[in-house]
Amino acid sequence: MKGKFKPRNPQKYKGDPTNIVYRSSWEFKYMMQLDGDSSIINWQSEELIIPYRSPIDGKMHRYFPDFVIKRKNKEGVVETIVVEIKPANQTKQPTPSKTINKRYITEVQTWGINSAKWKAAQDYCDDRKWKFVILTEKELGIKH
Repeated sequence: MKGKFKPRNPQKYKGDPTNIVYRSSWEFKYMMQLDGDSSIINWQSEELIIPYRSPIDGKMHRYFPDFVIKRKNKEGVVETIVVEIKPANQTKQPTPSKTINKRYITEVQTWGINSAKWKAAQDYCDDRKWKFVILTEKELGIKH
């Protein structure tokens, strides 16, 4: 599921509210939550760039986290959170298999790249006193 998201509260979107793209039904669902949540001050989708070094080729690349949100938490404190949305099975290191096949190698490479991105995002957020979170189907309330 891919498409353009049309917010009901475009003033809350930090960026061009006519060009918000979702790449999955999970991202769409989260956008709906952000748009309707009164604790959200502003939000953006794939607007932040965090440099990271790929463990695959050793070169610098650009990571665009799914969301950056600014919200007022339950204590009334304004916080900034960088959010990545991923299936739970992509948030764990692949289990070695008895046979090394193409699928396993791809999973290991994906894990290596994602780990490097998430470490860079965590460091970026730590420097700014922001939070970095990875949301899976569990946190989003999506059943398989």
